[in-house]
Amino acid sequence: MKKQKLGKNLLSLLFVIICIIYMMPIVVVGYNSFKENGSINTDTFALPNEQTFMGWQNYVNGMTVGDYPFLNSVWYSFVITILSAALILICTSMAAWYISRVDDIFSRIVYYLCVFSMIVPFQMVMFTLAKTANVTGLNTPYTIPVIYLGFGAGLAVFMFVGFVKGMPLAIEEAAAIDGCGPLRTFFSMVFPMLKPIFISVGVLEIMWVWNDYLLPYLVLDRTMYRTIPIHIQYLQGSYGHVDLGAVMALIMMSIVPIVIFYLTCQKYIVSGVMAGAVKG
Repeated sequence: MKKQKLGKNLLSLLFVIICIIYMMPIVVVGYNSFKENGSINTDTFALPNEQTFMGWQNYVNGMTVGDYPFLNSVWYSFVITILSAALILICTSMAAWYISRVDDIFSRIVYYLCVFSMIVPFQMVMFTLAKTANVTGLNTPYTIPVIYLGFGAGLAVFMFVGFVKGMPLAIEEAAAIDGCGPLRTFFSMVFPMLKPIFISVGVLEIMWVWNDYLLPYLVLDRTMYRTIPIHIQYLQGSYGHVDLGAVMALIMMSIVPIVIFYLTCQKYIVSGVMAGAVKG
């Protein structure tokens, strides 16, 4: 018994150390966002003092420096994230319900193709994808969610299918007897029961899209549309002298909203992921 308790304590200590290691970069970026530029270069890990403390000036500089408004980048990141997550959630949940309830060759092929898409490296398709997006007009913040749907469908369908297979079929049969069609059955009966896995998938997809740099960089016209990660990259490498304080400030401004969102929804993530992975 004592050995088991000692083992649990050692594991707890190990995980605490790992968490601290993972949190350190964010902490360093956080306090460097309040330091003047020179001290960031010469003494990165030192805390701000009376000589190096800049207050909120780095945040003001980050939002005003350059020829592209930072608020535009915030808006495009917000639009892309919300539209992409909504499209992924609606389309994949309906597809997963069909795959789970219509057990034929076609549905199995669709399911395995979605699962297969999870293991295809993005680098294999990124150049042809960029060309196709330009030709088909999917290179704007309002159309790029279609591309995100293709890349996000694999994980979402996999998780939704596992959850739907564990749902009782009797409720849907009762709805059909009462005269509900497929769409009404889904949105009236199935959709409310998908809440745990819906929130879990939504959190994962929103975090992915919000932080994504490569896909918008390849697809969007960067002279007109820049997401927050692209804006930070241009601020760091396109205006000659690099204001590291402003860069750190913008990084923190991009991290804080998604961290708050994650902490708010974290209680649904584990339960939803476990339900989607185990059921069925």
